Amino acid sequence: MTKSRGKAFGQVLREKRMNKGLSLRKFAQMVGISPTYLSQVEQMNVDPPTADRVKRMAEILGENEDELNALAGRVAEELPEIINEEPTEVPDLLRAVRGMTAEQLRKLRETAERMKKEGD
Repeated sequence: MTKSRGKAFGQVLREKRMNKGLSLRKFAQMVGISPTYLSQVEQMNVDPPTADRVKRMAEILGENEDELNALAGRVAEELPEIINEEPTEVPDLLRAVRGMTAEQLRKLRETAERMKKEGD
């Protein structure tokens, strides 16, 4: 029941599903959940589904998995593992980049990808 920019996960999910022309029943079948449960999610009567289910929804809808997971109050399943690989440095990095603009973060990511590729 997490909200972002004034809209809750269920509202956003319903809008995106309908924009794709998918019926509630068909979308639920594609995701692997019951239509009743999907209806409850869209009506914000239950908490959003697991990160794995949100990922599947994003794939079907052609949406960004991380954005939908954030709206659902979840994180992608591999992120805790990534953080645990470097339990001091990764959280410190996240704290350092907090507040940066999307453009600054994109440039930082590109720099990190270059460094990784070059072996620095």
